Amino acid sequence: MRLAAIALAALVAVPSAAAADSVEKGAFGVGLVLGEPTGITAKLYLDDDTAVQAAVGSAFIGGGLQAHADFVWHPWLLEERDSFALPVYVGPGVRLIQYDQGDGGDDYFAIGVRGVGGILFDFKEVPIDAFAEIAGVLETQFGGEDADAIGVALNAGVGARYYF
Repeated sequence: MRLAAIALAALVAVPSAAAADSVEKGAFGVGLVLGEPTGITAKLYLDDDTAVQAAVGSAFIGGGLQAHADFVWHPWLLEERDSFALPVYVGPGVRLIQYDQGDGGDDYFAIGVRGVGGILFDFKEVPIDAFAEIAGVLETQFGGEDADAIGVALNAGVGARYYF
């Protein structure tokens, strides 16, 4: 019981101490993304204005499992205040997707290139960011009825990451 009280006191004290000072954010963040795909996202900053970001999850619209990775630049800063910054990011990437056509259809695999753009709500007082992004995909299909077909797709999502 005493240990639980100490742990509770520590949890209450840490956020209030963190809110008082600007937090030094780590370079690696992990979180959740909702959209296409819906799943887990991660981002690793290579420098102040470049990063590698990735996500893996369920492609509800496309149907199946999707994974993608992007190299992004943060070339513009729309707003900067004491508590947050709003950088814009753009960059190229790659997407892998296993389409699931259900019981009667042929499942197939596709690989494609992505062009992504988004806006980042980067908190300065807590090690968290929130984002909204959209990406166009040009992909080649392997297997299924239209093997070797080239198609286009659209990804969009919102999410948040915690940085270590």
